[in-house]
Amino acid sequence: MKFKLAAVALAATFSFAAQAQTEIQWWHSMTGANGDRVNAMASGFNASQKDYKVVPVYKGSYGESMTAAIAAFRAGKAPNIVQVFEVGTATMMSAKGAIVPVYKLMKDSGVKFDPKAYVSAVAGYYTDSKGNMLSFPFNSSTPVFYINKDAFKKAGLDPNAAPKTWKEFAAVAGKLKASGQECVYTSGWPSWVHVENFSAWHNLPIGTMENGIAGLGTKFTINSKPHVDHIQMLVDYAKNGWFTYAGRTNEAEAKFFSGECAMLTSSSAAQGNIRKNAKFEFSVNFLPYNDAIKGAPQNSIIGGASLWVLGGKTAKENKGVAQFFNYLSAPELQMQWHEDSGYVPITNAAAELTKKSGYYEKNPGTDVAVKQLNFKTPTANSKGLRFGNYVQGRAVIEEEIEAALAGKKTPQQAMDDAVSRGNEILRKFESTNKGG
Repeated sequence: MKFKLAAVALAATFSFAAQAQTEIQWWHSMTGANGDRVNAMASGFNASQKDYKVVPVYKGSYGESMTAAIAAFRAGKAPNIVQVFEVGTATMMSAKGAIVPVYKLMKDSGVKFDPKAYVSAVAGYYTDSKGNMLSFPFNSSTPVFYINKDAFKKAGLDPNAAPKTWKEFAAVAGKLKASGQECVYTSGWPSWVHVENFSAWHNLPIGTMENGIAGLGTKFTINSKPHVDHIQMLVDYAKNGWFTYAGRTNEAEAKFFSGECAMLTSSSAAQGNIRKNAKFEFSVNFLPYNDAIKGAPQNSIIGGASLWVLGGKTAKENKGVAQFFNYLSAPELQMQWHEDSGYVPITNAAAELTKKSGYYEKNPGTDVAVKQLNFKTPTANSKGLRFGNYVQGRAVIEEEIEAALAGKKTPQQAMDDAVSRGNEILRKFESTNKGG
């Protein structure tokens, strides 16, 4: 009997302790190895203190999780934190009643916070015109160029000389095809790589008003001659059997690490999965550039996502979120995240720590993303983009690229249509967000 009473008392004690913990719901879109790392980060924070319990919940793709979070907020059942991809920034910024800006969260919670501690190429994307940080940078990446060194050797090419320009790329592609390589080149995230980063990498505007960063009223400019020429090049490569279209997100990455395709442009964050799955030697390189465009290359821009704090929560919950963000900023944790995943470090301290550790020397190519982002001082054309409802805008661009690749439209018609349809989306966004 005594044993039973003791057991009941012990269970009650544990139950009370569990109730005393404040739960923080974190909705995210990380899959595979990165999903495991997200769970590990939450577990690490939970073990570091007793007041809060962060519960990570996978909610589907970036677009799906953002849509789910907005719907949940309207229903009064929002998570505390939602991971939103960079193209959702303008949409989240406009949802003023639904979000708590990070700078305000940190100040109200009394948690030490210095926005200057974060890498400027990353933090700048998520700050307002006054320099206030609106969301917390989490997983930031940039597209890079991967080559299968074994396939290069088989084709009689120098495995240590990845093509730097698209002209050099064409010469290499022809030799790879001639060597029997069925899939020569593929690309993940076609709009992000071949429109958004193509523009920044060549110092070309994606839209007016500093790519929308300077305010509402922006118009797309992606039907310029250099943009159309680039899409025409992809169409020509596809006809030659040099380019294999794989889909709108990261489908191309599996085609590369399986050995099916010899070259890939996709996220720097693909490195973890490539390293884990590839049975061949590969290298990570700068994106190819068009040497006919004066001043290229410039710098690439980030992708990935940030963490937004949703409103309507208690002060205690918000304080827990602030402490969790502080935990995520630790240089050692950020260095580990960067090394394991290929995402760039979000703080200057983490970048410096990684460099000092000798990691880049031991693992050539792992610093390419950071170098490419900082290759030149960003211009109005290459510091990022902020278009309203760009989730739909990007889908329109991808539809039009697909139409050009399928031969249904000329590249000029496809990009003209992408601009007119994209501008309609921008005007619709403005009409519901006139307060800016």
